[in-house]
Amino acid sequence: MAIGIVFAMPEMKMPAVSRFIDGSGPVFSGSLFPFLFITIACGAISGFHALVASGTTPKLVERESHTRFIGYGAMLMESFVAIMALICASVIDPGVYFAMNSPAALIGTTVESAALAINSWGFVVTPETLTMIAKDVGENSILSRAGGAPTFAVGMAHIISEVFNSRNMMAFWYHFAILFEAMFILTAVDAGTRACRFMVQDLVGVVVPSLANNRSWFGNLSGTTVAVACWGFFVYQGVVDPLGGINTLWPLFGIGNQMLASMALILGTVVLFKMKKQRYAWVTILPTIWLFITSMTAGWQKIFHEKPSIGFLAQAKKFSAGVEQGVLIAPAKSIKDMETIVFNNQINAALCAFFMLVAVTMLISSFFVIRRTLKSSKPTTHETEIVFREEAVRG
Repeated sequence: MAIGIVFAMPEMKMPAVSRFIDGSGPVFSGSLFPFLFITIACGAISGFHALVASGTTPKLVERESHTRFIGYGAMLMESFVAIMALICASVIDPGVYFAMNSPAALIGTTVESAALAINSWGFVVTPETLTMIAKDVGENSILSRAGGAPTFAVGMAHIISEVFNSRNMMAFWYHFAILFEAMFILTAVDAGTRACRFMVQDLVGVVVPSLANNRSWFGNLSGTTVAVACWGFFVYQGVVDPLGGINTLWPLFGIGNQMLASMALILGTVVLFKMKKQRYAWVTILPTIWLFITSMTAGWQKIFHEKPSIGFLAQAKKFSAGVEQGVLIAPAKSIKDMETIVFNNQINAALCAFFMLVAVTMLISSFFVIRRTLKSSKPTTHETEIVFREEAVRG
């Protein structure tokens, strides 16, 4: 993909700044600050990877000198993937981009209604163009294909087709990109499941020490069962309730991810002070301050913002009023769907508040620990002796 971008040098068709910079656009709701940084998420800094780094990443390290290349190098690659995703979205004609990512409630379900709506926003696109793009990539329609994956796939197909000068191959490259994304996500799910197992075993091991033994088949299988059951629940919910499951919790992903990153940096800061290496603490303190401000601001707005397109409680209130009046509001197709949306938004508001409370509690606790540590003239923690796995020693 990277080589294709270099060789094709595709034209960036998306304007650097559009009329939707105020957050009133059909795809993105909210002001640039703080939601730009929350939306980028893993492309900038990833709390999820902080969890993975405590479980699976150490298995890749044979010697300490490898840690910078493996840990920091992997994060640079993550940012590189984010840049390529931005390029793929920007090489698509803006009219096509908005047709793919705008909800059906705004653009309708036909190419004619979509073209009419998008043209009214100041972006030129014709029904014939939308039909041709769908035909080129082997789909019946590209309207309202939100989620990022189809947009990335169309952009990738466009770039690679330019490299090989073969527009007839766009359908192949489009589906190749979809498969590539699926494999990319599967590896992330695998790593997430392993990290979840480690955490479940560590947490339950406080009460039942035998379950924390990672050489115990019973402990490992118990932790794995819990982790897989969690994923299974989301898959099941997505089938029986399209408005629930991962669809419900997805708006929390960016905020939760950045809060995890800030908590990881807080822990890193505390460790530096406890080891009497506070002269390096600014390396973790500066990004912690920025992350904490952005994630807390975003969390507050997602809970209490008066616009239903942004605030969880405002959206719950809007759909609740619709239920009382018996008026259907898209995307709901029935009163029951609207009741589900109300409940889901209330759940999101409660979870977001809980995440914020945990992050603030950790920040306050870290201040007390650091203050107590500064009173000591000696390090209060130190690196333990390296313990090699038996297989590594034999190998």
